[in-house]
Amino acid sequence: MDRHDGFREFVLARQQALMRTAYLLTGDAHLAEDLLQSVLIKVVGQWDKLARGGNPEAYTRKALVNQYISWRRRPSREVPSAEVPERGVSPDDTALDRIVLRQALAKLTTKQRAVIVLRFWEDLTEAQTADVLGCSLGNVKSQVHRSLARLRTIAPELEHLLSEHEIKSEMKEVAR
Repeated sequence: MDRHDGFREFVLARQQALMRTAYLLTGDAHLAEDLLQSVLIKVVGQWDKLARGGNPEAYTRKALVNQYISWRRRPSREVPSAEVPERGVSPDDTALDRIVLRQALAKLTTKQRAVIVLRFWEDLTEAQTADVLGCSLGNVKSQVHRSLARLRTIAPELEHLLSEHEIKSEMKEVAR
């Protein structure tokens, strides 16, 4: 039995959920894969300690958020385009909501996006979110409030989605 067997089992069991979280943080499938891969490299280095008594999932989730924030601090070489490519088929309202929400999430600050993903996609409690982000419970509450207010300003057409219940289900759709 290899010392990394438990790690392999963990990755096989949690890979999809971790990939969705990475995607919601980055907004790009390829960046999400890169983010998750770089985090899993760090996790395997800590695996013995995590397997003995740590919480591998919480550690990995926190590492995803920290790595994402770290990446966002670096200057980008990408040049964003103001124009969205034309689509041949008219999408339905749900698809439009997902597109608008995805674009609105991209306009949030790194920490605002992280708190929204952790609270509404990962469905963490405020206390769990505070633990992952390494901040106070009050900070999480105020960040969620500010982030939702910013989303309402950025995309007023999504007002019908921005209750806590609605945003949870819509975040799950965006990740699909």
